[in-house]
Amino acid sequence: MISTTALMAQQPGDALAPTRIERRDLRPDDVAVRVTHCGVCFTDLHALDATDPGAFPVVPGHEFTGEVLEVGSEVTRVAVGDRVAVGNIVDSCGQCPRCLDDEQAWCTQFPTLTYGGVDRHDGQRTLGGYSGAYVVRDEFVYRLPDGLDPAAAAPLMCAGVTMWGPLRSEQVGPGSRVGVVGIGGLGHLGVRLARAMGAEVTAITSSIAKADDALRLGASRVVVSQDDDAMRAAAGSLDVVLDTIGFEHDLEPYVGLLADRGVLYPVGFLGTLSIASMALLIGHKRLSSAGGGGRGSTVRMLEFCAEHGITADVEVLSASRAHEAIERLRAGDVRYRFVLAMQEA
Repeated sequence: MISTTALMAQQPGDALAPTRIERRDLRPDDVAVRVTHCGVCFTDLHALDATDPGAFPVVPGHEFTGEVLEVGSEVTRVAVGDRVAVGNIVDSCGQCPRCLDDEQAWCTQFPTLTYGGVDRHDGQRTLGGYSGAYVVRDEFVYRLPDGLDPAAAAPLMCAGVTMWGPLRSEQVGPGSRVGVVGIGGLGHLGVRLARAMGAEVTAITSSIAKADDALRLGASRVVVSQDDDAMRAAAGSLDVVLDTIGFEHDLEPYVGLLADRGVLYPVGFLGTLSIASMALLIGHKRLSSAGGGGRGSTVRMLEFCAEHGITADVEVLSASRAHEAIERLRAGDVRYRFVLAMQEA
């Protein structure tokens, strides 16, 4: 087994603390990764804020980069020393219709989550990437393309995949008009990806202070959502809107931005959302969903980002400052993603 240090909360209310853990012995199709950088996601906050003792112990982290330490006897896709990246799932059944359709994130047998999941082979709780090493099934380890900085690329494995999916599903390209609601960890990558695909991008933000940033990221227009006149002026002007707001909110103002037959993707909030059907009916507008991605989609996203020089805007903190990262993220004090340097765990 591989012994490593992880940042673990043992029970509800606990702060993360360095803890020695044992990673499993490598199976024939396993890869051991030395984690160098791990992104800090809002999902990590939700996990640490859980009140159910059954959800603990928890080691957060599901977007990380590193180097291959060791490979199982059947592994040929990567070799020791390769730069790699891992996202929010680390196994799936591989046999259900969704897996066969390259949608492993939605495996009908439920995929194995990078943390907070259950290993399908030994029944053990999975512990995440806030650690010095991780063991993962080889099919869910991705080569990190040359030219992508490992710290700034780590958030691509969650936030990047989340934005990539709907943009590709809607075949966004030159002539497309894309709106991105919320310029944060998700949204700033949405702007960059849509612009690189050739779309005209509108950033919709509640903070006028982010206007210059949105333009720097590639937006050609910024609409302040609190400005009723600006929202009315933008009505009916967008083909695709990516809504990255992370809490319950009214969808109708953003449906109002859609042109006829446009589509709204709420990707930031995973709770219950509601909307009057008439808001969609007039103009044949659509409400869709996205999140996560299969293996093929993840590979294509990484290749596209390498080709276009797309990474996240990150602030890198040592692992010893994980609590600071968590609290600042909770307060919205980050532009636009914290990444922990895990070699310092």
